Amino acid sequence: MTPTRQHIDRKWWVLIAVGVGTFMSALDASVVNAMLPIIERSMGASVAAIEWVVTAYLLVVSALLLGMGRLGDMRGHRKIYLTGFAIFVASSALCGAAPSAHALIAFRALQGVGAAMLFASSPAILTASFPASERGRALGLQAMMTYIGLTTGPALGGWLTHVLGWRSIFYINVPVGLAAMWLSARVVRDAPRRVHEERFDFIGGALFALGLTALLHALNQGHVWGWGSRSTISLLALSVLLLAAFIRVELRVQSPMLDLRLFGSRAFSAATASAVLNYICAYSIVFVLPFYLIRGRGLGPASAGLILTAQTVVMAVVSPLSGALSDRIGSRLLSTSGMALIGGGLLLLARLGPTSPMHSVIIALAVVGLGAGLFGSPNNSALMGAAPRERKGIAAAMMATARNVGMVLGVGLAGAVFTSVLARHGNDAASLYPAARASFLAAAIVAGAGVVVSMVRSAQRHPTPGPCPGPQWSRSPSGSRASRAWPGPE
Repeated sequence: MTPTRQHIDRKWWVLIAVGVGTFMSALDASVVNAMLPIIERSMGASVAAIEWVVTAYLLVVSALLLGMGRLGDMRGHRKIYLTGFAIFVASSALCGAAPSAHALIAFRALQGVGAAMLFASSPAILTASFPASERGRALGLQAMMTYIGLTTGPALGGWLTHVLGWRSIFYINVPVGLAAMWLSARVVRDAPRRVHEERFDFIGGALFALGLTALLHALNQGHVWGWGSRSTISLLALSVLLLAAFIRVELRVQSPMLDLRLFGSRAFSAATASAVLNYICAYSIVFVLPFYLIRGRGLGPASAGLILTAQTVVMAVVSPLSGALSDRIGSRLLSTSGMALIGGGLLLLARLGPTSPMHSVIIALAVVGLGAGLFGSPNNSALMGAAPRERKGIAAAMMATARNVGMVLGVGLAGAVFTSVLARHGNDAASLYPAARASFLAAAIVAGAGVVVSMVRSAQRHPTPGPCPGPQWSRSPSGSRASRAWPGPE
């Protein structure tokens, strides 16, 4: 049926509402990261303590994504999204009023609860609001809002901090968030749900949250504690046990937290794995390049930050274009080409030395940004399109989980390579360049693996929308879950 003008208008209002929320969360993340030294000095906290302002938020978001996606599938993504917005706005106000570093860390953890609800719901809402033939375009425009927020965050945060103090970087979320909540409440609608009879898997949710938290915490702190330290090895072993127990539970429970059959789809598995590899590359750059620019080349934070925006500016321009193009030609060519360009950009970064001109850095970052822009929106569209309608929340949660795991793995990989080479060459100023080169080469190898993984996905374009029956389980004589009819992607 041809959509009415009212529906056509509403879907774009949904994109605006979700885009404002996406922009706000990206802005908040980039602002807080950039202003940590100011917050540290203002509160008289140690560097180790103030790092938890970021770490607590990241761990809570990662742990809760899957559960929030599942709740959205069961109870409606609109409800989860609006509740998450309310928690995010309220906790932002609490962060601004925090009397101590410990209080700020606690309120940031609460903010992570709201952010997990937003991240797990917004792609599902967009996918439900747009036809399959426009899904890449919508997700590309949402990605553009993310990159605009990441790009403008440090500059806006610096101006707000200079004029009004660092607490204003949290208070600004309140009026913007309330306006976005009002618009979302008016235009976002829930898609029909077919999983009313399913129960929430609390055991699976707890095992996943604890296992992923242990894994990410070990990867986040491994370069500080030492990768062979008792703390790191113990946390990694605990994470393996918990996640193995999670998979065992999901294979036996009647209503699983994570429908493992999703990974039976080559498109879903390839999109998820290549997303992890993509973010490993991206955050290797985020970790290493500031050391090269500030410690190696003597740039100030403002100048270094301006150079680093070259990547996000290109991504913001390319993402909506690649998303729209993927609606026409599919995701495989674009995503694979994007990973190849990311690898090429990393090889250019690996060639940088103590006298390399700054335009070489900008060109290399622009190549990485072009690759990331080509990769992201088509890959996200493929991942969301590979999941059946009643599993869109889980697909969105997996997309966000892949991002967070890739982030932490990227920092962990880059940190391990960088510090190891730095120590081997004497830990002086001259050793910074081979350390950076080795880190970028390691990330380039990861990008090469991403090219291979991306190539194995199906070349199919967006599927034709059609009915999506609910899951049907059959039971084995032992009473365990034996099989279920795969409803197919949307």
